Amino acid sequence: MKNKVSILQISISLILSNVFSFAFAAESSEPMPLNMTRGVTSISADVYDLHMQIFLICTAIGVVVFGLMFWAMFFHRKSNGHKAANFHESVKVEIAWTVIPFIILIVMAIPATKTLIAMEDASEPDLSILVTGSQWKWHYKYMDHDIDFYSILATPTEQINNQWAKGKNYLLEVDRPLVIPTGKKVRFLMTSDDVIHSWWVPDFAVKKDANPGFINEAWTNVDVPGIYRGQCAELCGKDHGFMPVVVIAKEPAEFELWLSQDVSRRQAAKEEEQRLLAMNMSFDELMAEGERAYMAKCAACHQPNGMGLPGVFPGLAGSAIAVGDIKQHIEVVINGVGGTAMQAFGKQMTKKEMAAVITYERNAWGNNTGDLVQVKDIFEFMQNN
Repeated sequence: MKNKVSILQISISLILSNVFSFAFAAESSEPMPLNMTRGVTSISADVYDLHMQIFLICTAIGVVVFGLMFWAMFFHRKSNGHKAANFHESVKVEIAWTVIPFIILIVMAIPATKTLIAMEDASEPDLSILVTGSQWKWHYKYMDHDIDFYSILATPTEQINNQWAKGKNYLLEVDRPLVIPTGKKVRFLMTSDDVIHSWWVPDFAVKKDANPGFINEAWTNVDVPGIYRGQCAELCGKDHGFMPVVVIAKEPAEFELWLSQDVSRRQAAKEEEQRLLAMNMSFDELMAEGERAYMAKCAACHQPNGMGLPGVFPGLAGSAIAVGDIKQHIEVVINGVGGTAMQAFGKQMTKKEMAAVITYERNAWGNNTGDLVQVKDIFEFMQNN
Protein backbone atom coordinates (compact mmCIF):
# COMPACT_ATOMS: atom_id res chain seq x y z
CA MET A 1 0.00 0.00 0.00
CA LYS A 2 2.76 2.46 0.97
CA ASN A 3 4.63 1.68 -2.27
CA LYS A 4 1.50 2.42 -4.33
CA VAL A 5 0.95 5.71 -2.53
CA SER A 6 4.58 6.78 -2.94
CA ILE A 7 4.55 6.01 -6.69
CA LEU A 8 1.37 8.05 -7.10
CA GLN A 9 2.86 10.96 -5.15
CA ILE A 10 6.05 10.89 -7.22
CA SER A 11 4.08 10.85 -10.50
CA ILE A 12 1.93 13.80 -9.47
CA SER A 13 4.91 15.79 -8.19
CA LEU A 14 6.81 15.22 -11.45
CA ILE A 15 3.87 16.40 -13.54
CA LEU A 16 3.34 19.49 -11.39
CA SER A 17 7.07 20.35 -11.33
CA ASN A 18 7.16 20.23 -15.16
CA VAL A 19 4.11 22.46 -15.36
CA PHE A 20 5.57 25.04 -12.98
CA SER A 21 9.02 24.96 -14.58
CA PHE A 22 7.65 25.59 -18.08
CA ALA A 23 5.27 28.26 -16.80
CA PHE A 24 8.18 30.01 -15.10
CA ALA A 25 10.37 29.60 -18.19
CA ALA A 26 7.72 31.26 -20.34
CA GLU A 27 8.15 34.43 -18.25
CA SER A 28 11.92 34.10 -17.81
CA SER A 29 14.49 35.70 -20.08
CA GLU A 30 16.94 32.86 -19.52
CA PRO A 31 17.68 30.73 -22.60
CA MET A 32 15.98 27.35 -22.78
CA PRO A 33 18.11 24.91 -24.80
CA LEU A 34 15.33 22.29 -24.62
CA ASN A 35 12.64 24.63 -25.88
CA MET A 36 12.16 26.63 -29.07
CA THR A 37 13.64 30.12 -29.23
CA ARG A 38 11.56 33.28 -28.83
CA GLY A 39 13.43 34.86 -31.74
CA VAL A 40 13.94 38.50 -32.68
CA THR A 41 10.82 39.29 -34.71
CA SER A 42 7.21 39.92 -33.73
CA ILE A 43 6.13 36.81 -35.62
CA SER A 44 8.72 34.62 -33.89
CA ALA A 45 7.48 35.94 -30.53
CA ASP A 46 3.88 35.16 -31.54
CA VAL A 47 4.90 31.65 -32.58
CA TYR A 48 6.71 31.12 -29.28
CA ASP A 49 3.75 32.38 -27.24
CA LEU A 50 1.37 30.17 -29.24
CA HIS A 51 3.68 27.19 -28.68
CA MET A 52 3.74 27.78 -24.90
CA GLN A 53 -0.03 28.35 -24.79
CA ILE A 54 -0.79 25.08 -26.59
CA PHE A 55 1.82 23.27 -24.48
CA LEU A 56 0.23 24.47 -21.23
CA ILE A 57 -3.26 23.52 -22.45
CA CYS A 58 -2.02 20.02 -23.34
CA THR A 59 -0.24 19.77 -19.99
CA ALA A 60 -3.41 20.81 -18.14
CA ILE A 61 -5.42 18.20 -20.07
CA GLY A 62 -2.83 15.58 -19.18
CA VAL A 63 -2.89 16.53 -15.50
CA VAL A 64 -6.69 16.37 -15.35
CA VAL A 65 -7.03 13.11 -17.30
CA PHE A 66 -4.21 11.25 -15.54
CA GLY A 67 -5.20 12.77 -12.19
CA LEU A 68 -8.76 11.42 -12.55
CA MET A 69 -7.40 8.09 -13.75
CA PHE A 70 -5.01 7.73 -10.80
CA TRP A 71 -7.70 8.92 -8.36
CA ALA A 72 -10.20 6.37 -9.71
CA MET A 73 -7.67 3.54 -9.61
CA PHE A 74 -6.59 4.33 -6.04
CA PHE A 75 -9.88 5.20 -4.33
CA HIS A 76 -12.07 2.73 -6.24
CA ARG A 77 -9.78 -0.27 -6.27
CA LYS A 78 -11.11 -3.77 -5.75
CA SER A 79 -9.25 -4.20 -2.44
CA ASN A 80 -11.48 -1.49 -0.95
CA GLY A 81 -14.56 -3.48 -1.86
CA HIS A 82 -15.53 -1.51 -4.96
CA LYS A 83 -17.12 -3.24 -7.94
CA ALA A 84 -16.91 -2.11 -11.55
CA ALA A 85 -20.00 -0.31 -12.81
CA ASN A 86 -21.83 -1.87 -15.72
CA PHE A 87 -23.26 0.78 -18.03
CA HIS A 88 -23.12 1.73 -21.72
CA GLU A 89 -24.58 4.21 -24.22
CA SER A 90 -24.74 7.07 -21.74
CA VAL A 91 -26.07 10.10 -23.60
CA LYS A 92 -24.56 12.51 -21.07
CA VAL A 93 -21.10 10.95 -21.38
CA GLU A 94 -21.31 10.94 -25.19
CA ILE A 95 -22.23 14.64 -25.22
CA ALA A 96 -19.55 15.54 -22.69
CA TRP A 97 -16.65 13.87 -24.48
CA THR A 98 -17.79 15.39 -27.78
CA VAL A 99 -18.51 18.96 -26.68
CA ILE A 100 -15.55 19.47 -24.32
CA PRO A 101 -12.83 18.50 -26.86
CA PHE A 102 -14.62 20.62 -29.49
CA ILE A 103 -14.50 23.67 -27.22
CA ILE A 104 -10.83 23.04 -26.41
CA LEU A 105 -9.99 22.79 -30.11
CA ILE A 106 -11.79 26.06 -30.85
CA VAL A 107 -9.88 27.77 -28.04
CA MET A 108 -6.62 26.48 -29.55
CA ALA A 109 -7.59 27.17 -33.16
CA ILE A 110 -8.38 30.89 -32.83
CA PRO A 111 -4.87 32.11 -31.84
CA ALA A 112 -3.24 29.50 -34.08
CA THR A 113 -5.20 30.71 -37.12
CA LYS A 114 -4.33 34.36 -36.42
CA THR A 115 -0.62 33.50 -36.18
CA LEU A 116 -0.63 31.35 -39.32
CA ILE A 117 -2.39 34.05 -41.35
CA ALA A 118 0.17 36.63 -40.19
CA MET A 119 3.05 34.27 -41.05
CA GLU A 120 1.77 33.81 -44.61
CA ASP A 121 1.09 37.50 -45.30
CA ALA A 122 4.09 38.46 -47.44
CA SER A 123 2.28 41.35 -49.15
CA GLU A 124 3.70 44.88 -49.54
CA PRO A 125 7.36 44.10 -48.83
CA ASP A 126 10.07 46.76 -48.64
CA LEU A 127 12.62 44.35 -50.14
CA SER A 128 12.30 41.08 -52.08
CA ILE A 129 15.04 38.44 -52.23
CA LEU A 130 15.02 35.32 -54.39
CA VAL A 131 16.51 32.42 -52.42
CA THR A 132 17.59 29.45 -54.53
CA GLY A 133 18.85 26.22 -53.01
CA SER A 134 21.51 24.20 -54.80
CA GLN A 135 23.48 21.15 -53.79
CA TRP A 136 24.93 22.37 -51.45
CA LYS A 137 24.82 26.15 -51.25
CA TRP A 138 22.36 29.06 -51.33
CA HIS A 139 22.04 31.68 -54.04
CA TYR A 140 20.62 35.09 -53.17
CA LYS A 141 19.28 37.58 -55.70
CA TYR A 142 18.05 41.01 -54.61
CA MET A 143 15.06 41.62 -56.86
CA ASP A 144 15.12 45.39 -56.34
CA HIS A 145 18.88 45.73 -56.89
CA ASP A 146 21.43 44.36 -59.34
CA ILE A 147 22.98 42.07 -56.72
CA ASP A 148 23.22 38.30 -56.64
CA PHE A 149 25.74 35.90 -55.16
CA TYR A 150 26.27 32.39 -53.82
CA SER A 151 26.66 31.78 -50.10
CA ILE A 152 28.92 28.81 -49.43
CA LEU A 153 30.11 27.04 -46.28
CA ALA A 154 33.28 28.69 -44.96
CA THR A 155 34.23 26.19 -42.25
CA PRO A 156 37.76 24.92 -43.06
CA THR A 157 37.97 21.30 -44.20
CA GLU A 158 40.63 20.79 -41.53
CA GLN A 159 37.96 21.34 -38.86
CA ILE A 160 35.56 18.98 -40.60
CA ASN A 161 38.28 16.32 -40.78
CA ASN A 162 39.16 16.84 -37.09
CA GLN A 163 42.63 18.13 -37.92
CA TRP A 164 41.89 21.51 -36.29
CA ALA A 165 39.84 22.36 -33.23
CA LYS A 166 36.20 23.16 -34.00
CA GLY A 167 35.38 26.88 -34.17
CA LYS A 168 32.60 28.62 -32.26
CA ASN A 169 30.30 28.62 -35.31
CA TYR A 170 31.37 25.25 -36.69
CA LEU A 171 29.37 24.45 -39.86
CA LEU A 172 27.36 27.66 -39.37
CA GLU A 173 29.63 30.11 -41.21
CA VAL A 174 29.64 31.17 -44.86
CA ASP A 175 31.85 33.14 -47.22
CA ARG A 176 29.11 35.66 -48.10
CA PRO A 177 26.15 36.08 -45.72
CA LEU A 178 22.77 37.46 -46.70
CA VAL A 179 22.42 41.12 -45.64
CA ILE A 180 19.04 42.67 -44.86
CA PRO A 181 17.90 45.97 -43.29
CA THR A 182 16.28 46.18 -39.86
CA GLY A 183 12.81 47.62 -39.47
CA LYS A 184 11.87 46.66 -43.03
CA LYS A 185 9.59 43.92 -44.31
CA VAL A 186 11.74 41.52 -46.31
CA ARG A 187 10.03 38.98 -48.55
CA PHE A 188 11.82 35.73 -49.44
CA LEU A 189 10.93 33.88 -52.65
CA MET A 190 12.09 30.28 -52.25
CA THR A 191 12.94 27.89 -55.07
CA SER A 192 15.55 25.26 -55.97
CA ASP A 193 17.84 24.30 -58.81
CA ASP A 194 17.79 20.56 -58.15
CA VAL A 195 16.20 18.80 -55.16
CA ILE A 196 14.03 19.96 -52.26
CA HIS A 197 15.83 22.17 -49.75
CA SER A 198 14.44 24.12 -46.79
CA TRP A 199 15.61 27.60 -45.73
CA TRP A 200 15.41 27.82 -41.95
CA VAL A 201 16.39 30.63 -39.55
CA PRO A 202 14.99 29.88 -36.07
CA ASP A 203 15.33 33.48 -34.80
CA PHE A 204 13.01 34.64 -37.60
CA ALA A 205 10.49 31.78 -37.22
CA VAL A 206 11.02 31.22 -40.96
CA LYS A 207 11.26 27.69 -42.31
CA LYS A 208 10.12 27.31 -45.89
CA ASP A 209 10.74 24.56 -48.44
CA ALA A 210 12.60 25.43 -51.63
CA ASN A 211 11.07 23.18 -54.30
CA PRO A 212 12.38 22.87 -57.87
CA GLY A 213 9.89 24.36 -60.32
CA PHE A 214 7.89 26.16 -57.62
CA ILE A 215 8.19 29.42 -55.68
CA ASN A 216 7.20 29.63 -52.01
CA GLU A 217 6.95 32.85 -50.02
CA ALA A 218 8.05 33.82 -46.53
CA TRP A 219 8.87 37.10 -44.85
CA THR A 220 10.53 38.67 -41.85
CA ASN A 221 10.91 42.06 -40.19
CA VAL A 222 13.94 42.13 -37.90
CA ASP A 223 14.11 44.87 -35.29
CA VAL A 224 17.46 43.99 -33.69
CA PRO A 225 20.72 44.29 -35.70
CA GLY A 226 22.91 41.22 -35.48
CA ILE A 227 24.04 37.95 -37.04
CA TYR A 228 21.47 35.17 -37.27
CA ARG A 229 22.26 31.61 -38.28
CA GLY A 230 20.26 28.71 -39.63
CA GLN A 231 20.55 25.64 -41.83
CA CYS A 232 18.95 23.68 -44.61
CA ALA A 233 16.23 21.70 -42.83
CA GLU A 234 15.41 19.23 -45.62
CA LEU A 235 17.59 16.18 -46.27
CA CYS A 236 19.00 17.10 -49.69
CA GLY A 237 21.98 14.80 -50.27
CA LYS A 238 25.32 13.82 -48.83
CA ASP A 239 26.39 17.37 -47.92
CA HIS A 240 23.04 18.39 -46.43
CA GLY A 241 24.82 19.18 -43.14
CA PHE A 242 27.19 21.60 -44.91
CA MET A 243 24.55 24.05 -46.13
CA PRO A 244 24.26 26.78 -43.49
CA VAL A 245 22.32 30.04 -43.62
CA VAL A 246 23.84 33.23 -42.23
CA VAL A 247 21.90 36.51 -42.21
CA ILE A 248 23.28 39.87 -41.09
CA ALA A 249 20.66 42.45 -40.15
CA LYS A 250 21.95 46.02 -40.46
CA GLU A 251 20.46 49.38 -39.64
CA PRO A 252 18.93 50.96 -42.80
CA ALA A 253 21.78 53.46 -43.18
CA GLU A 254 24.39 50.70 -42.85
CA PHE A 255 22.45 48.56 -45.30
CA GLU A 256 22.48 51.34 -47.89
CA LEU A 257 26.23 51.69 -47.34
CA TRP A 258 26.63 47.96 -47.89
CA LEU A 259 24.68 48.23 -51.15
CA SER A 260 26.98 50.98 -52.41
CA GLN A 261 30.07 49.03 -51.33
CA ASP A 262 28.82 45.96 -53.19
CA VAL A 263 28.40 48.03 -56.34
CA SER A 264 31.98 49.25 -55.95
CA ARG A 265 33.19 45.70 -55.32
CA ARG A 266 31.50 44.39 -58.47
CA GLN A 267 32.94 47.28 -60.49
CA ALA A 268 36.41 46.47 -59.15
CA ALA A 269 35.89 42.81 -60.07
CA LYS A 270 35.00 43.79 -63.64
CA GLU A 271 38.10 45.96 -63.87
CA GLU A 272 40.23 43.10 -62.54
CA GLU A 273 38.69 40.77 -65.10
CA GLN A 274 39.52 43.18 -67.90
CA ARG A 275 43.08 43.35 -66.62
CA LEU A 276 43.37 39.57 -66.59
CA LEU A 277 42.01 39.36 -70.13
CA ALA A 278 45.03 41.30 -71.31
CA MET A 279 47.63 39.14 -69.54
CA ASN A 280 48.69 35.55 -69.08
CA MET A 281 49.07 34.03 -65.62
CA SER A 282 52.05 31.78 -64.99
CA PHE A 283 51.72 28.04 -64.49
CA ASP A 284 52.52 28.35 -60.77
CA GLU A 285 49.94 31.12 -60.29
CA LEU A 286 47.25 29.10 -62.04
CA MET A 287 48.05 25.95 -60.07
CA ALA A 288 48.03 27.77 -56.72
CA GLU A 289 44.74 29.54 -57.42
CA GLY A 290 43.30 26.39 -59.00
CA GLU A 291 44.09 24.25 -55.95
CA ARG A 292 42.42 26.78 -53.66
CA ALA A 293 39.28 26.93 -55.83
CA TYR A 294 39.20 23.16 -56.26
CA MET A 295 39.42 22.48 -52.51
CA ALA A 296 36.67 25.03 -51.82
CA LYS A 297 34.18 24.04 -54.52
CA CYS A 298 35.08 20.71 -56.13
CA ALA A 299 36.78 18.49 -53.55
CA ALA A 300 33.55 17.62 -51.73
CA CYS A 301 32.49 15.46 -54.69
CA HIS A 302 35.68 14.65 -56.59
CA GLN A 303 37.75 14.36 -53.38
CA PRO A 304 41.06 16.18 -52.64
CA ASN A 305 43.03 13.39 -54.33
CA GLY A 306 40.95 13.60 -57.51
CA MET A 307 39.77 9.99 -57.17
CA GLY A 308 36.09 10.81 -56.63
CA LEU A 309 33.68 8.44 -54.93
CA PRO A 310 33.30 5.25 -57.01
CA GLY A 311 29.73 4.74 -58.15
CA VAL A 312 28.69 8.20 -56.92
CA PHE A 313 31.04 10.92 -58.20
CA PRO A 314 33.57 10.28 -61.00
CA GLY A 315 37.27 10.75 -60.39
CA LEU A 316 39.29 13.31 -62.35
CA ALA A 317 42.69 11.63 -62.11
CA GLY A 318 43.30 10.20 -65.58
CA SER A 319 39.70 10.87 -66.64
CA ALA A 320 38.70 11.52 -70.25
CA ILE A 321 37.48 15.00 -69.28
CA ALA A 322 40.63 16.09 -67.45
CA VAL A 323 43.13 14.78 -70.01
CA GLY A 324 41.00 14.93 -73.16
CA ASP A 325 39.62 17.76 -75.26
CA ILE A 326 40.19 21.02 -73.39
CA LYS A 327 37.09 22.71 -74.84
CA GLN A 328 34.91 19.91 -73.51
CA HIS A 329 36.51 20.35 -70.11
CA ILE A 330 35.70 24.08 -70.18
CA GLU A 331 32.13 23.27 -71.30
CA VAL A 332 31.59 20.91 -68.35
CA VAL A 333 32.89 23.38 -65.78
CA ILE A 334 30.89 26.33 -67.13
CA ASN A 335 27.58 24.61 -67.99
CA GLY A 336 27.65 21.46 -65.86
CA VAL A 337 26.24 18.11 -66.96
CA GLY A 338 22.46 17.74 -67.16
CA GLY A 339 20.91 14.91 -65.15
CA THR A 340 23.94 14.58 -62.87
CA ALA A 341 25.24 16.23 -59.71
CA MET A 342 27.78 18.20 -61.78
CA GLN A 343 26.60 21.79 -61.42
CA ALA A 344 27.16 24.71 -63.76
CA PHE A 345 29.91 26.87 -62.25
CA GLY A 346 29.69 29.63 -64.85
CA LYS A 347 27.89 31.88 -62.33
CA GLN A 348 29.43 30.43 -59.19
CA MET A 349 33.09 31.05 -60.03
CA THR A 350 34.92 34.01 -61.48
CA LYS A 351 36.58 33.56 -64.86
CA LYS A 352 39.92 33.58 -63.08
CA GLU A 353 38.83 30.75 -60.77
CA MET A 354 37.47 28.68 -63.67
CA ALA A 355 40.66 29.13 -65.71
CA ALA A 356 42.77 28.19 -62.70
CA VAL A 357 40.72 25.18 -61.59
CA ILE A 358 40.68 23.70 -65.11
CA THR A 359 44.45 24.18 -65.32
CA TYR A 360 44.82 22.51 -61.92
CA GLU A 361 42.63 19.55 -62.85
CA ARG A 362 44.57 18.99 -66.07
CA ASN A 363 47.93 18.98 -64.31
CA ALA A 364 47.32 17.49 -60.84
CA TRP A 365 47.28 13.85 -59.64
CA GLY A 366 49.58 12.73 -62.44
CA ASN A 367 47.46 14.11 -65.28
CA ASN A 368 50.39 16.36 -66.34
CA THR A 369 48.93 17.50 -69.66
CA GLY A 370 50.90 20.74 -69.56
CA ASP A 371 47.76 22.63 -70.65
CA LEU A 372 47.24 26.16 -69.36
CA VAL A 373 43.85 27.87 -69.47
CA GLN A 374 43.79 31.65 -69.24
CA VAL A 375 40.97 34.03 -68.38
CA LYS A 376 40.70 35.08 -72.02
CA ASP A 377 40.06 31.42 -72.99
CA ILE A 378 37.08 31.28 -70.60
CA PHE A 379 35.81 34.65 -71.83
CA GLU A 380 36.09 33.60 -75.48
CA PHE A 381 34.27 30.32 -74.83
CA MET A 382 31.42 32.07 -73.01
CA GLN A 383 31.12 34.64 -75.79
CA ASN A 384 30.91 32.01 -78.53
CA ASN A 385 28.67 29.45 -76.79
